Amino acid sequence: MYVPPAFALADLHEMHAVIRASRLGVLVTTCRTGGLQSTPLPLFIDSEEGEYGTIYGHVARANPQWKSSVESEAMALFLGPNAYITPSWYATKVETGKVVPTWNYVAVEAHGPVEFFDDPERLLDVVTRLTRIYEQPRDKPWAVTDAPTDFIKAQLRGIVGIRMPVVRMDGKRKMSQNRNAEDRAGVIEGLSQSDNPQDTVVAGLVPR
Repeated sequence: MYVPPAFALADLHEMHAVIRASRLGVLVTTCRTGGLQSTPLPLFIDSEEGEYGTIYGHVARANPQWKSSVESEAMALFLGPNAYITPSWYATKVETGKVVPTWNYVAVEAHGPVEFFDDPERLLDVVTRLTRIYEQPRDKPWAVTDAPTDFIKAQLRGIVGIRMPVVRMDGKRKMSQNRNAEDRAGVIEGLSQSDNPQDTVVAGLVPR
């Protein structure tokens, strides 16, 4: 990922926070024929495992990605809040007219060797942890143990686990840092007036 210095997101804890907040990631691998394969997946990161953390998830057993992927470095891509930025919000538009549209966004790439596994105990641990992450905020969280044991065992036979120890991370927070204070103020005001909830989130990330 191309990351100009002004947009670099280098803090490991912040990058992990982006991963947790984005919820759905995209796993990208190279297959033996030389092509790329990708799958959108709910993934989670264990921050305590390894120097940069370890990513876990699972794919459907019918998904050919786990069969054809080379056992080498893979990439998991996570996108955070993003929004279209119209040049009409810039004070510079009035002053010179020398402005163009752009896009503000947050993104994190995690790289590392990927391991696919189908050990039932490891799979159960992954789906249990993944479920707990998204069920905990609910008033009445559903747990894997709420379903019949035999049913869960059968479901586990239909998936393959993913483990990716992260060896490198690239983070980018492009939030109008390259614009002057007046232009950024215009961006914040414009986004804040949007009906799109994500636009208002981005407004809060633009430096004031």
